[in-house]
Amino acid sequence: MRFDVYTPLLAALLLPSVSAVIGRRVAPALAARVLTAAAVLTAAATTWSLVLLTATLLGDAPPVIREARQDGHPLADPVPEAIGLAACLALAVVVWRVQRAVRAERRTRRALRRLCEGHPGDTELVVAACEVPQAFAIPGRPGRILVTSAMLSALEPEERRVLLAHERAHLTHRHGRVVTAATLAAAANPLLGPVRAAVTFLVERWADEQAATEVGDRVTTARALARAALSAGRSRRSHALGFTDRAVTRRIAALQTGPPSSLWPAAGVLALGAVAALFAAGATSDLVGLLSGALS
Repeated sequence: MRFDVYTPLLAALLLPSVSAVIGRRVAPALAARVLTAAAVLTAAATTWSLVLLTATLLGDAPPVIREARQDGHPLADPVPEAIGLAACLALAVVVWRVQRAVRAERRTRRALRRLCEGHPGDTELVVAACEVPQAFAIPGRPGRILVTSAMLSALEPEERRVLLAHERAHLTHRHGRVVTAATLAAAANPLLGPVRAAVTFLVERWADEQAATEVGDRVTTARALARAALSAGRSRRSHALGFTDRAVTRRIAALQTGPPSSLWPAAGVLALGAVAALFAAGATSDLVGLLSGALS
């Protein structure tokens, strides 16, 4: 346990550095899934490591151990007490950050769905009379696409097809869940913040590729992105998945070429997340062994 319990933290330090690489070398759909899975595994492993480090503070309660058996054995101290106390405080911060992230996600979803109130249940497209060019995919049952009148006016008919195909891809592939998972992982472990940003960008790239495939024209897709971005300007962003958000210039540049197809970086990222989980499991086994030895 003396070493295993700290390994997930090392994985959390390495994962952000490889997230940019996987974004360039792996197709957006696979890269988004793999990064999200690795982030969730790493966040869970680091959080569990904090739990284990906090649990070592039980070694400071010898009466409990002595009462378990009259000739009870002393419990070995696997980590310094200061580290256990720091882990306890960090665990409290993790709980607070995750709760705050969950509340923010719920507020955003409620605010967007309120904009769609009053429309029939089977309505997919909702057009809002607004001078700010925006478009959002709103997950739920049913999922809806919210587009402002200003955005529709800014686009040509073929470009509107791109926009709708893009937002429909968000709903079809449940990109909201992918981004939410990455967001909660980053809330549990702030070191994973760059991974969350990479996942959010990749789901937009994923939707771009889906739109280009549906429309059958990558040039038109890139032009629709550029026109929408110029129209939106510096409009206020939200936490929702939006057509004009997330590094539009990089998305346009990516559409000028084909999506990458390498698989090895994805396998490496998954392995990194798996290693963090395995070492956390190993630390758990070590701690259980220490407690069992003291109580037997």
